[in-house]
Amino acid sequence: MVMLKNLSEFEIGERGTVKSVGGEGKVRRRLFDMGVTPGAEIILRKKAPLGDPLEVTIRGYELTLRKSEAALVTLEVK
Repeated sequence: MVMLKNLSEFEIGERGTVKSVGGEGKVRRRLFDMGVTPGAEIILRKKAPLGDPLEVTIRGYELTLRKSEAALVTLEVK
């Protein structure tokens, strides 16, 4: 069974593979430019005390995303 989840809903240490990236225009382009593309594996490393922003590891580097950006990324949970 495949479980899909938004990155903003992940718990620390959870990992998944990007299935789709929502949004439009500049926000979507920015996510793609940062390597958030279908097939990329993401691991949630840290969350700020209020849950925003999130720090993830993707393609071998650390990336910080706003929760609103993370909500646009749908992943298949491993």
